[in-house]
Amino acid sequence: MSRSESLIDPTTKHPAGPFPRQQQDPPGRTEEMAPTPDHGEESYRGANRLVGRKALITGGDSGIGRAVAIAFAREGADVAISYLESEASDAEETARWIEDAGRMPLLLPGDLRSEAHCEQLIERVRSTFGGLDLLVLNAAHQRDRGGIDEIPTDDFETVMRVNLFAPVFLARAAVPQMQAGASIITTTSIQGFDPSSRLVDYAMTKAALVAFTKALAEELGPRGIRVNAVAPGPIWTPLIPATGWPDKLPDFGRDTPLGRAGQPAELAGAYVYLASEDASYVSGAIVPVTGGRPL
Repeated sequence: MSRSESLIDPTTKHPAGPFPRQQQDPPGRTEEMAPTPDHGEESYRGANRLVGRKALITGGDSGIGRAVAIAFAREGADVAISYLESEASDAEETARWIEDAGRMPLLLPGDLRSEAHCEQLIERVRSTFGGLDLLVLNAAHQRDRGGIDEIPTDDFETVMRVNLFAPVFLARAAVPQMQAGASIITTTSIQGFDPSSRLVDYAMTKAALVAFTKALAEELGPRGIRVNAVAPGPIWTPLIPATGWPDKLPDFGRDTPLGRAGQPAELAGAYVYLASEDASYVSGAIVPVTGGRPL
């Protein structure tokens, strides 16, 4: 194979759209999306970088969470995923891929808005797996906002509790269980650096997670626990058709330098890197996966 034949053009690696207009009720389901996202089911190849690790991924049923779950399992980790009851079909599909990799899946349905549920998640992982080494704080909620005067209080509270309260509840319960060499990875967003007015409350939480990541990295560094974040750009996940902007979907992701939206599979490697020994001297970092848009 020639050098030119081995290179893959990132602008054409995945379809650039247009995505068909579509809309779902939150949190969204993979099977209702068109086109179906790529989570690395057929492409991700593990290299034994996480053998023996015990992981919990919130929002691990679909989207970025599913891609990370598949990658972690193929790297040798046992993987627990948290999700809402309404996402059970997606979660079961993710579990099938974890089992296909020869690892143990643990399905943990429930509502992350509940402090008690967050604490129970950590205990279930510890008691089932015998420990917790990798905590991926990935679950999020967002909705299109017409203006600051149109934000309903109940949904605003959901954004805050899922995107901010839950990571604090989970980290607070997990850190006492974690040993030196463990890792926490948050999912922030380009919205935390370049916020859209139509995602104002979501963007607020993602900016706060940047500060959370850096502060926690400073606190836990002396204990040998690394804390980092991945900042996705426009990624084709169920969150997008469930946001409430069907008219925006045809051009979703086309404003990036690479000219297209990203696929969940294209983020998996960033999480694996941060979780692995390859990143042993990396803490407090924000890794952008944005199609070329600067943070």
